[in-house]
Amino acid sequence: MRAQRGPVPWAAVTRGALAAGPLLLAALLAGRASLGVVAAIAAMLAGINDRPGSRRTSVRRIGVPALAGVVGLLVGSYAGAHLGAFALTLVLTGLGLVGGGISAIGPVASGTGTQLLVTSAVGAGMPLPDPVWQTVPAFLAGAGWLLALRLLLPTPVSRTGDPRAGRGRGPYRPDSRFAPRPDKRSEPRPDPRPEPRPDPRPEPRPGPRPDVRLDFRFDGERAAVAEVYDAVAALLDAAGTEHAGARRAALTAALDHAQDALAGPRLRRHPSSAAERRLHAQYAAALPLGEAATALAWAERTVPKRAAEGPRRLAAAVRGNSLAGPLPAPARTDPALRALDAALLHAAEVFDRGRAPDLHTRRRSVAALVRTVLGAGGREYALRAGLCFGAAVATAQALHHGHWYGAHQHWYWLPATAVFLVKPDLGPLVSRVLCRAAGTVLGALLFAGFAAVLPRPEGLVVLVAVCGALVPVAARHFAAQTTVVTVLVLALVMVGGEPQASAGRIGETLLACAIVLIVGHLPVPGQRGGGVRARIDAADAAAQAYLVHVLGESNDRAARWTLRREAYRTLAEARAAIARAAAELPALARHSAGADEVAAVLERLVDTTTACAVHLDDTGRLTPRHTERLAALRDELATRRGRVGRSRTLA
Repeated sequence: MRAQRGPVPWAAVTRGALAAGPLLLAALLAGRASLGVVAAIAAMLAGINDRPGSRRTSVRRIGVPALAGVVGLLVGSYAGAHLGAFALTLVLTGLGLVGGGISAIGPVASGTGTQLLVTSAVGAGMPLPDPVWQTVPAFLAGAGWLLALRLLLPTPVSRTGDPRAGRGRGPYRPDSRFAPRPDKRSEPRPDPRPEPRPDPRPEPRPGPRPDVRLDFRFDGERAAVAEVYDAVAALLDAAGTEHAGARRAALTAALDHAQDALAGPRLRRHPSSAAERRLHAQYAAALPLGEAATALAWAERTVPKRAAEGPRRLAAAVRGNSLAGPLPAPARTDPALRALDAALLHAAEVFDRGRAPDLHTRRRSVAALVRTVLGAGGREYALRAGLCFGAAVATAQALHHGHWYGAHQHWYWLPATAVFLVKPDLGPLVSRVLCRAAGTVLGALLFAGFAAVLPRPEGLVVLVAVCGALVPVAARHFAAQTTVVTVLVLALVMVGGEPQASAGRIGETLLACAIVLIVGHLPVPGQRGGGVRARIDAADAAAQAYLVHVLGESNDRAARWTLRREAYRTLAEARAAIARAAAELPALARHSAGADEVAAVLERLVDTTTACAVHLDDTGRLTPRHTERLAALRDELATRRGRVGRSRTLA
């Protein structure tokens, strides 16, 4: 029930203000109000998917759900026009099964499934006077307009300059408090603060200073990579303290975010510009730093403060798009510190003359995606979404044909509301229902007040533009987002010719809440908690693959980093799924009880594997502490696997 916090996303606010409102105004001026409503709805849905990140990832995050929305609009329009109530309910229920199943793949797929179902309900329940061959291009134009704004408009940081970027300062100057690197890199230094020695590396060539005000194409990627180096520094600061675990999780989140930011869709297979190749190289240089920092945190010993200074300088160099300059060298007194020192030297070389190595990620095959959809998690998600969506459509059809709607002939609101309520990635079921009900009531009351005083249609167009600007800010809380979206949609349908419908929308929302609460807690065939179990299984398999590779003493570090990234990423996804399931009512939460303990053991196993990898690189053999810890963790994992969900075993 808590709201997220953070700075106001002014760039997203600007895009929201320039999206639905101007599109609706242009359509009204052209005398095509109904097409303007469709385009504005598409822009609103795209604005909901417009999350912080790089421009490249926004193509997938906004574009893929928009294409699914076109499919849903086509299916809903034709089914609503040519099928009876019973057949229409069956078709949309089947579509709900498909939308729910694909939502189990990941966040983008979840948005895709949501938009598929929402637009199918709109297409079937809000018949428009225009033919489908006109409404589909209007929908694509609305989503494409917001995507174009996302790609072309510079962000405020890019126009004004990031104060942390050090714009115009050039390379960093040496700091006399820190010792430059010695020529002999294999001998440890007992004195952590020796007298300064000459640095054997050549001074970096001061290249031309970049103009950050014009170089805004990769601002999201650059910020994501810089956050990785900041997270490495924070983990080094927390080594040996109780905060190390949380900082390691933050490093995983930063690496996941940077990996996604750089791995977005592109026309060419490899990076096509020098700036992008440089960012890829800087991201790859952070991987050995993160590995060494994880090993130091695993050792549970504090690290000298100057060890974190190097990653912080590298983070500032990424933000400023400048050279790294001389970096402080940590004392080389144990394998993990020597690994950190070597990783800093490698990063300095990469920053000076970086190439574009692999992002150390593996694309999931079509077969793997199909297995996810048809697996336990996908089946449970599909069944729940299909039942809720089908029940909402059937109820709406009964009310529609029984003429309960009065002057309001459009019945899309009830099933569309059920779609958002049944989404488990939006929070626990009860909190979603409460937030949706409260947000709809407040939004409907606000719109009733606005509709009584605003001129039509000019005032409604302004209201749509204001709500579009508020969507990115309201996304911090589900109830606030529901309030804004309710006002926006009610304004759109009134512009399209429907009378004021606030009271009816409140009743339909409360009915949808009741349907989802009942269906969401009904017993279903098969094993419950399938989504959590599927995530735990994936994390278990990734951790075991990483462990086997490390213990095999392979020299392929690129493969090792790929496996490590996959292990930590799947663990983070499992942790998120477990946290959501644990917040449900006991009737649902009990099916995933004990999963958090399994995830904690897997995290310790992956951390220990990373420490083993660093130690093997330095000495070629493991210490008794490493082997004993590995054996104990594997035994504990084997014991806890069977305790998830009332002693039920994992698949």
